[in-house]
Amino acid sequence: MTMPANHQSILSRRGFCLCCAAAAGFAATGGWFSPATAYAKARSIVDLIRDEAAKTKIKVHKLRGNVSILEGSGGNIAVLTGRDGKVFVDAGITASRLRILEAANSLSRDPITHLVNTHWHFDHADGNAWLNAEGAEITAHENTHKHLMSTQRVEDWDFNFTPSALAAVPTDIFDTDKTLKLNGSTLQLRYYGPAHTDSDISVNFGEADILHVGDTYWNGIYPFIDYSTGGSIGGMIKATEANLAAATKRTIVIPGHGTPVSNREELSSYRDMLVAIRDNVAKLKSQGRSIEEAISARPTAAFDAKWGQFVITPEFFVRLVYQGV
Repeated sequence: MTMPANHQSILSRRGFCLCCAAAAGFAATGGWFSPATAYAKARSIVDLIRDEAAKTKIKVHKLRGNVSILEGSGGNIAVLTGRDGKVFVDAGITASRLRILEAANSLSRDPITHLVNTHWHFDHADGNAWLNAEGAEITAHENTHKHLMSTQRVEDWDFNFTPSALAAVPTDIFDTDKTLKLNGSTLQLRYYGPAHTDSDISVNFGEADILHVGDTYWNGIYPFIDYSTGGSIGGMIKATEANLAAATKRTIVIPGHGTPVSNREELSSYRDMLVAIRDNVAKLKSQGRSIEEAISARPTAAFDAKWGQFVITPEFFVRLVYQGV
């Protein structure tokens, strides 16, 4: 299936991810396609993502403290350079390998020595195996290790992920928090508890005051929540509160998706949006409204102009929130 031209331009302009692509059908039509219908119209969502990743340009955003962002392959990738070698936070899509390497080498010719996964999803961990082959030790939460080691089904994508190759599985795992000292920087890794999934962590580059929060934050777009592996709207809000507590006015916040360079003020607006929509949907559900009736009531209306312009449509986001209230 050839994706609609307007959909291709959205993916190219804003980046893409598996969870976004799963919404392709209803994004293009303004309505809701069931996952089965959406997949029936495409040869394979994973293939489509890999095809797009193979041709999408990787944009480099230099921040401070030798930290940069690589945008354009799955989730936003952070790279820390220095004498200990390049440290990646998230791995993107394997099909982007050559472009990611080219972008990373424009920052430093040092070898890649470490990779941290913010969670298990394909658009953040698909590149694990090739980064490991480059020399990266992979660090992640124990639930990321568990999910990559076994078959995972994501109902909202109507997709089963087979176990990853051993080279792609993290070998340095932790349960609550971990500290890495690399390239003169202190990286504090903290587990949120269930949020976007049950495997999400944040990575705080202490000296540079840069906080990578993975898919607990989607900057300027409604987020996907993976209930199949432990996510919930309540968990997303709790994680966002933790992110706000960890950030100051000076902190650079790196979201999992959306505009890659953010701050505490934008993060606060995201929190307010999540809370308001959660409360609106909860009220409708408590009144006995069905999911279709809740969608018709437009509980996201006040936020759609800003947050509802990507492939996680207002209708889909209401469905996600409704599951968790």
